[in-house]
Amino acid sequence: MTRLGSSLLLIGAAAVLSAQQPAPIAIDYPAEGSIFPPDITAPTFLWRDPNQNSAVWRIDVEFGDGSAAIHVNSQGERMRIGEIDPRCVSPTNQPPELSPQQAAARTWTPDAGTWAAIKRRSSGRAATVTIAGFPDKRLDHAVSRGRVTIQTSKDPVGAPIFYRDVPLMPSEVAKGVIKPLAPKAVPLIAWRLRNVAEPRSRVLMEGLHTCANCHSFSRDGKTLGIDVDGPQNDKGLYALVSIQPQMAIRNEDVIAWSSFRGKLGSQVREGFMSQVSPDGQYVVTTIKPAGTEAQQFYYVANFTDYRFLQVFYPTRGILVWYNRATAQVQPLPGADDPRYVQSNAVWSPDGKYLVFVRALAKDAYPEGAKLAEYSNDPNETPIQYDLYRIPFNGGKGGRPEPIAGASRNGMSNSFPKISPDGRWIVFVQARNGQLMRPDGQLYIVPVEGGQVRRMRCNTPLMNSWHSFSPNGRWMVFSSKSRSPYTQMFLTHVDENGQDSPAILIENSTAANRAVNIPEFVNIPPEGMLKIDTPATEFYRLFDVAKELADKGQYDAAIPAFNTALELSPDDVRANTNLANALTRKGRLDEAIAHYQKALEGNPKYLEARTNLGAALAQKGRLDEAIAHYQKALEVDPRYPEAQADLGVALFRKGSVDEAIAHFETALEVSPAFGEAHTNLGVALIRKGKLDDAIAHFEKALKVDPQLPGRSHQPRNCAAAKRKAG
Repeated sequence: MTRLGSSLLLIGAAAVLSAQQPAPIAIDYPAEGSIFPPDITAPTFLWRDPNQNSAVWRIDVEFGDGSAAIHVNSQGERMRIGEIDPRCVSPTNQPPELSPQQAAARTWTPDAGTWAAIKRRSSGRAATVTIAGFPDKRLDHAVSRGRVTIQTSKDPVGAPIFYRDVPLMPSEVAKGVIKPLAPKAVPLIAWRLRNVAEPRSRVLMEGLHTCANCHSFSRDGKTLGIDVDGPQNDKGLYALVSIQPQMAIRNEDVIAWSSFRGKLGSQVREGFMSQVSPDGQYVVTTIKPAGTEAQQFYYVANFTDYRFLQVFYPTRGILVWYNRATAQVQPLPGADDPRYVQSNAVWSPDGKYLVFVRALAKDAYPEGAKLAEYSNDPNETPIQYDLYRIPFNGGKGGRPEPIAGASRNGMSNSFPKISPDGRWIVFVQARNGQLMRPDGQLYIVPVEGGQVRRMRCNTPLMNSWHSFSPNGRWMVFSSKSRSPYTQMFLTHVDENGQDSPAILIENSTAANRAVNIPEFVNIPPEGMLKIDTPATEFYRLFDVAKELADKGQYDAAIPAFNTALELSPDDVRANTNLANALTRKGRLDEAIAHYQKALEGNPKYLEARTNLGAALAQKGRLDEAIAHYQKALEVDPRYPEAQADLGVALFRKGSVDEAIAHFETALEVSPAFGEAHTNLGVALIRKGKLDDAIAHFEKALKVDPQLPGRSHQPRNCAAAKRKAG
């Protein structure tokens, strides 16, 4: 009896103790071991309390130096969705929602004074934050409790973050075209600057008619490089702008990659993932190799699912570099092998070498392949990149070497970023492709290669677009872990490459907008206040005029082009297109003047050069026309339009054999050039080669049954010669 009674007493005591044991609170944010910068605003703590009796919570912050703890009471407000931008509500997206875990969360945001005290007293040492739940304000007995350890780094962030703030409003699926947003959504894109010491960011640029996207900054904080879509969705433009508080992207600041021909031929149509050198003097970019069709340059699939509305990555490409001093583009030897795709190059901090991605080249859209319908669809064209390192060597390049740990590992390794001290490379690893991959994870490896490590800061969904702070101690990146509307996070990286759990940069944009391409800029917080974009307004006016011209409404197009030229009088393309419209109206003298104006701006602009030749030929000034065609062929000997037009001029001069040779060269380059077939047929008639002439007329008719030659109808010519035969 005694023994049995003792057992019952012990069991009863254990039950009482169990009933009094506080339920464990799950602290969701910040994570255990989080490190905050000393110059960041207060975070919002998130926790879930399983005890339904908890009505008020006490937050106790205890410090490692033994100083007095901080005690704060909280009502534990529920987590809420932030502000909504009504302009970004669309039938193609959904408003943000709290996950079940978020809906169950309680919140506490320290006031400015409390947070300042916490940061000061946890600098370089751990502080323990205890959250305890109580059934009432008397705080007599805790019914729940959880703890997390955090600290404040001695390293400030020390620089603002430039980033792109975008609506997620998917457009129609367009194969091979980087066009994830509906046209009406493009002006809603904004570019912001965020100083983490301030609660909100500053809008620098918005309301653009055309899209601007990938950007980079020189290490000295003096130069911004940014892709700018030009007229008619031209993705071959790139702006280089000096950084100052009040900035403007003018048309004269914009490079047209297509204006660089020379030994690169006609493949320089657009640059992909361009990067400004540390001193701002060079730009490295990716172009399509010679002979590559435009749609085989990179794989693009646009989706109707706003959560991951696009996938794109290059499948072919060589690295080229642009010299601002000489305004020349040249291939980088060692990274210009067309057997591979070489892309996504970044500079070392001293500018002496580059790290880039490489894989065996392939067609972006193999014949018969099905286009992907969602991100990470098995139907995506498979590609896995390796990271390579190559010396820049003043543009002479060298031998590319794979980076051990970031290559040949059965995964795709991309988007490398080198730490400012030159010791580490952080990159994205995924099963396929690059950048905005749902399974994208951040890895770190020594710059010379070696042991690779998955970073502690990774979140469960998409980790990408990372950038080091100028002092190298902080890294910003984007993630979809909290919402389909991408947010940006910080992690501390010490001198040994060890990183801390992710810290959310709160209030970066509206809850239904996404943050991407965050990049630190080596400037003070007030170093960029506003970016005006007269260049994009010019592009809007140009598009209006070009649309009129394309419809044959030349009387309306001519004044519209003149309006655009008021903003940028020297623009090569606008002068050329105005001249084209004037030519159509028979106003040849005015047209010739505008062609000449275009060539003053860019003597190698082939459309202006050949069309000037054509206008001069119409005026009967054949010798001058021939001289311009020959100058065009000095720039690009295989330019088919110049070859064909030179052939016409020589034919009119009576040099039939020379004319035939130029027509044939044009057709070697462009076999479907119907007008060249027509004019070659006419020249062959002159030589008495009627059967050959008829064959070329028939080829012209296959291209376009309604196609006239410059002076002859191929249908009528062929019929007449058949009768003669």
